[in-house]
Amino acid sequence: MKKFSPNNPCPCGSGKKYKKCCQIYHKGAIAKDALTLMKSRFSAFAVGDIAYIIKTSTFQKDFDDLKSFSDMCEFRRLEILEHSEDSVTFRATIFCGEADNSFTEKSHFIYQDGRWFYESGEIL
Repeated sequence: MKKFSPNNPCPCGSGKKYKKCCQIYHKGAIAKDALTLMKSRFSAFAVGDIAYIIKTSTFQKDFDDLKSFSDMCEFRRLEILEHSEDSVTFRATIFCGEADNSFTEKSHFIYQDGRWFYESGEIL
């Protein structure tokens, strides 16, 4: 995991300290809705918590690919454009070295067994 102080502002953009925001989900609290899960997943990428990304997905991706992406990139900003009960459209500002890899995505989530999971996403 990347070195990230719990006292830093949370990467999700809430304005709260990481330890009072997304870190609680990374440590085991259950996200109450798809929007909260989306924000906590962005923060997990920013701090390098790939285990959380895998745990909150309905499918398994290659751990090494996710870790490399997280390690190589700086997750600068998350902007929520719209959301409903089971989808979140967002703009992620991400730089990998000098390259701007920012994108807009509509993510789809599913609620099962008392938890929200990321199911799929479409780049817009």
